[in-house]
Amino acid sequence: MNKNDYMIRLETPADHAEVENLVRESFWNVYRPGCLEHYVLHCLRRDKDFVPELDFVMEQDNRIIGQNIFVRACINADNGKQIPIMTMGPICIATDLKRKGYGKILLDYSMEKAKEMGAGALCFEGNIDFYGKSGFTYASEYGIRYHGLPEGADASFFLCKELIPRYLDGITGEYATPSGYFVDEEKAAEFDKQFPYKEKLKLPGQLV
Repeated sequence: MNKNDYMIRLETPADHAEVENLVRESFWNVYRPGCLEHYVLHCLRRDKDFVPELDFVMEQDNRIIGQNIFVRACINADNGKQIPIMTMGPICIATDLKRKGYGKILLDYSMEKAKEMGAGALCFEGNIDFYGKSGFTYASEYGIRYHGLPEGADASFFLCKELIPRYLDGITGEYATPSGYFVDEEKAAEFDKQFPYKEKLKLPGQLV
């Protein structure tokens, strides 16, 4: 891979169908039989907390090979304040190009742009093995709890990264996933009928 191999740009309305199909292909049967992520993305673009200035696609040879989006969120601090942060995702790279370094490039680029927009920190659900390489750590290390998760439960999926150094100094509190990420599964199933048929499979390691 060389630095002229790809470009990262803002998504346009003309990209929507291609990007949704990319997301569908990337997440299909990963966390559940089928997936919801392409419908989540479709809905989030119209959400009040969606950040259009941080809606990125990665392109190679006139093909979209990756995407990432950001959504405004907050930490409900224990002192009663609401601390504005952002979350991100779905983020994905085309299935045939995974583990080639594109994901980290897209992630690091898009986080730098979020920082330029003034985002102080990111909270996100993900795998520390991948996201740790870009500076994420367990949110518990910042004193941030995941909404609804019982004390002592495994929170290793819940990650955080300060974009502005010391932004979370002195802050403890709770994070809740923005409401836009929760979708009606029946509507998602109806939306999915627009796409080529794919078999839903129950596989080991799925969360649902």
